[in-house]
Amino acid sequence: MTVLKRSFLGAVTGLIISGAMPASADQDAGAYLAGKQAALANDFAEASRHFSDSLIADPSNSFLLENAMMSFIALGDFARAFPLAQDIVDSGYDSQIAHLALMSAAAKGGDWASIFNNLDMGRQVGPLVDGLSQGWAHLGQGDVTRAIENFDAVIAADGMMVYGLTHKAYALASVGDFEGAEAIFSGPVPGGMRYSRLSVIAHAQILSQLGRNADAIAILDGVFGDAPDPGVAQLRAQLAADEAVAYSAVRSPAQGLADLFHVIAGMVRDDAPKQFTLMYARAATYLWPDNTPAVLMTAGLLEELEQYDLANAAYASVARDDPSFHAAELGRAEALRKAGRQDAAIEVLEALTRSHPDLPDVYATKGDTLRQAERYEEAIAAYTRALELYEEGSSARWFVHYTRGIAHHKIDDWPGAEADFRAALALDPDHPQVLNYLGYSLVERGEKLDEALGMIETAAAARPDNGAIVDSLGWVYFQLGRYEEAVVHLERAASLEPVDPVINDHLGDALWAVGREIEARFQWQRALSFDPIEEEIVRIRDKLQRGLDLVLVDEGLAPIRIASGDD
Repeated sequence: MTVLKRSFLGAVTGLIISGAMPASADQDAGAYLAGKQAALANDFAEASRHFSDSLIADPSNSFLLENAMMSFIALGDFARAFPLAQDIVDSGYDSQIAHLALMSAAAKGGDWASIFNNLDMGRQVGPLVDGLSQGWAHLGQGDVTRAIENFDAVIAADGMMVYGLTHKAYALASVGDFEGAEAIFSGPVPGGMRYSRLSVIAHAQILSQLGRNADAIAILDGVFGDAPDPGVAQLRAQLAADEAVAYSAVRSPAQGLADLFHVIAGMVRDDAPKQFTLMYARAATYLWPDNTPAVLMTAGLLEELEQYDLANAAYASVARDDPSFHAAELGRAEALRKAGRQDAAIEVLEALTRSHPDLPDVYATKGDTLRQAERYEEAIAAYTRALELYEEGSSARWFVHYTRGIAHHKIDDWPGAEADFRAALALDPDHPQVLNYLGYSLVERGEKLDEALGMIETAAAARPDNGAIVDSLGWVYFQLGRYEEAVVHLERAASLEPVDPVINDHLGDALWAVGREIEARFQWQRALSFDPIEEEIVRIRDKLQRGLDLVLVDEGLAPIRIASGDD
């Protein structure tokens, strides 16, 4: 981890619960405990309410103040977060997030003097933010010379050169000095200039303003390849049409700080708690509501925190004419599905197929959602349309064949299912997921067992810690009568997935087959405790009562010759 990253992670506090109980009456302690529990569950609305109630009795408690403030920021309610941030700093408490909130309030209101005053009082966020914010604040006051001096100071600081160069280029471009900005982007940088998505767009727009569209296209292609996102693809099309594309990447000091906060959120996302990363993402969208990548990051973080209504609202804030609107709607549909609102998710996807009828990903996602809602025929139709729209060489085709195969399998259309699984394997021959599903299905049908064994052995070799795949390997050995080998693999599968009812049931059958009847009954009993489907409940209870052999006879199958028993 770099020193720069540590400077932001060093003050991870707030919603990571710690601190003392507030004083006063039982009802206030109850509000505190309710707020603490809500914060642990990432229920920011409830947390903000209960912590605010606790503050009535204990208004100077720094723990309550910071947690209430962070809860409001997580909700995107900066109007209620800012007074709490001011109370925190007035009490002398050192809070990186409170300092971030006050900086955001000052930038939003154009109160650039407050940024300098707060930094003079020691209210720091981190070396990078503190340095760049002063450059943008000077620019906000109209002092370009002092702004450039501040950006140069950041460029000279250890580990911050690229960030300082990028923001200096943004600043010059925002005041119309495209030659100066382009010189920065094209100038010599140790290790090369490291682009973000926005800085690539900025450089391309700057080159277009200088009449160098071909160079701009070369930069876009060099960074994004042949699969740019919709916004970049739109920009490339404008450049290819020889338009003079206006500079719109970072046009103001507030947007400059918003981009910085978004970059920091991306920098710490893999190392910091999601609640902490959300603070920076929310600050970015507060200062620049139209910055769609920051909005999508915010929505994604909320989705990961299982706050699906908040995620839905964030996704829904992306304008319909935004090039990434369909990506936001796909995210919104997924958030609705995770919230248990499958019908609403399907409605979103239906609307998207009407507004974006030529996008295969929309139909593939619609197929997934319909399949999860057990509307298999409709899912097959959506998958079929996706396959019609995908280009022949698309890497997504194997997965759509695979998921369409599952839908065919669910409606007992085995020829259609097998054809799709084999089509998926033709595109990705050794994919463990497909090999396992097809191999297991063949085993269950009692067909092509040798081929099925080869498929599942390949899948298990690729994914030795996948309980479902190891179970499939054990089960094919069982079907082939190789019971001792089956036990070995099924015991391994049960250790990997100890609460899976199917795996425990399979292990029970294998143990029965090798004469370990007491252990078999124990595994069947375990399988019952893990909520199997109703059909399997009846069968497992029958095995517990009469043993596996008699159940097989009733099903028209030959009983197993128990290894220690009778012929």
